[in-house]
Amino acid sequence: MAYKIAFYGDDFTGSTDALETLEEMGLQAVLFTEVPTSEQLAAFGNKQAIGVAGMTRTMATAEVETELQQVFARFSEMDVRHFHYKVCSTFDSSPEVGSIGKAVDLGTAAFSSEVVPLVVGAPYLGRFCAFGNLFARMGTGKTGEVFRLDRHPSMSKHPVTPAEESDLRRHLARQTGQKSILVDVTQLEQPVADILDWIEENRDNVKTVVLFDVMTEEHLEKIGAVLEGLSTNLQPLFSVGSSAVSKALCAEWKKNGMLTPRTDWPAINRAKPLLVLSGSGALVSGRQITHALKHGFADVAVDGEQLLSDIASAHIAAITQQVLDNMRQGRSVVVHTSIGPDDPRITRTRDILVQRGFSTQQINSYTAALYGKALAQIADHIAKSFALERLVVAGGDTSSLFARHLGIDAVEMVSPIVPGAPLCRIHAKKEYINGITINFKGGQVGNLDYFLQLERGTS
Repeated sequence: MAYKIAFYGDDFTGSTDALETLEEMGLQAVLFTEVPTSEQLAAFGNKQAIGVAGMTRTMATAEVETELQQVFARFSEMDVRHFHYKVCSTFDSSPEVGSIGKAVDLGTAAFSSEVVPLVVGAPYLGRFCAFGNLFARMGTGKTGEVFRLDRHPSMSKHPVTPAEESDLRRHLARQTGQKSILVDVTQLEQPVADILDWIEENRDNVKTVVLFDVMTEEHLEKIGAVLEGLSTNLQPLFSVGSSAVSKALCAEWKKNGMLTPRTDWPAINRAKPLLVLSGSGALVSGRQITHALKHGFADVAVDGEQLLSDIASAHIAAITQQVLDNMRQGRSVVVHTSIGPDDPRITRTRDILVQRGFSTQQINSYTAALYGKALAQIADHIAKSFALERLVVAGGDTSSLFARHLGIDAVEMVSPIVPGAPLCRIHAKKEYINGITINFKGGQVGNLDYFLQLERGTS
C-alpha cells in the first residue's frame, strides 16, 4: 500500500494532533499505538495516511535509540512519500530525555537523508518561530498571552524538560552534531525555487537540518511547497516537527487540487456522566480541573504515596468504587493525580522516590508510568461495570502509557473539538472498550471550561 504520509509521534496527545491535521485537510488516516503489522494495515486498507503514537518524549536517550531504530527501519521499507517524526509544538526535549537530536541522527541514517526539514511553529496552535526562536501562547489557539519559550510560565517550569533556550538551533545543537541552517521569515517571501537553491548552496554537501520560521498560515503554504520540492529527489523525505509539517504539506496538496478539506463533521453528543482521568501536572490542566469541580464534577484524588505503598491495589479499588458511585448517580467525575504544578502530592511522591535512590530522570519516567498504569486500571474497571460513552485523558506523558495499559490498538478521528485534541474512537480487542469515544488532551491544551465542553458536546 502506498501512503502520502506516515508519522511517528513522540507522545500520544501530539499524535492525535497530527491525526486531526491530516483528517481536517481531507486525508483519511488511522493512528496505531504500536508499529502496525501487515494484517493491521490491511484491516485499514482505505487509508491515505498512517501514524504511530509513541512515547519517546519521556524516554532516556538510549531508549530512544532502541525504539526508533526499529520504527524507522520498518517505515523506510514502506511505500511512503513523506515520513514525519512528530514532536511537541513546544519542542520538549533534552540531551538526556526525549532527545530530538538523537531522532534526527537515526532518521538521517535510516532514510538516507541529506536534508532534514524542521518545522515547529504552528500559528493555529499559538506557536510561532521567528528568526529561529520559538514563542508559545499560554494555552492553545487565539487567546492568551504569547511568551518566548524560555520565559513561558508553564514550559520554563516543565518538570522533565524545562525550556531553557528559545533558539531552536542552539537547543538542538546540544542533542546532535549535525549542521543546522535557518530559512527565516524574510526568505519565505522568495520563490520556492530560490529557497530550494539556497538550501542546496548552504548545506555544504553535509547532512543538514533546515529550520523554517513560521509566523502565519501563508508561511506554512510556502514551506509545504518547499517540502514537496525536496521530496522530488528524496523519498521518503524525513521531516521533523510539530503538526505544522502535515499542515504545510496538506496546504500544498490542496493548492494543487490533490485534497479537499473536510467540513462535514458529525455533531458531538452530550456525554453525562463524563469520566476525566488526569495525570497532568500542567498549570492549564490544573485550572481546568478546578473549574470543572466548581461546576459539579465529582472530585476523586489519586495519591502517589499510596500507589507506591503496599496498599496500592486497595487504593485503586477505593477510587474505582468512588467513581462508580458518582457516575451511577449521573455525576461526571475528574480523577486526578495533581491539580496544577504546585500540588503537594507531587512533592510527597518525588520525596519517596528520592529516598529510594531514583535520579530526577528516573523519577519523571517512573511517575508517568505509575500514573498511566493506575489511571488505565481505573478506567478498565469502570468500563467493565458501567456503559461508558466517553473518556477524557489529560497529560501527554500519561496518555501514551494509559493507551497501552488500557489495551487500545488504534484510534480514528470522530470530530474536532479544540485545535490539537480531537475526539476519537477506540479500536481494541476488549469488547467493553471497543467503540468508546476518547479525547487525549495535552497539558497546555484547551480553555478553562474544557472538561465541561467535552461533557455537553456540540449537538
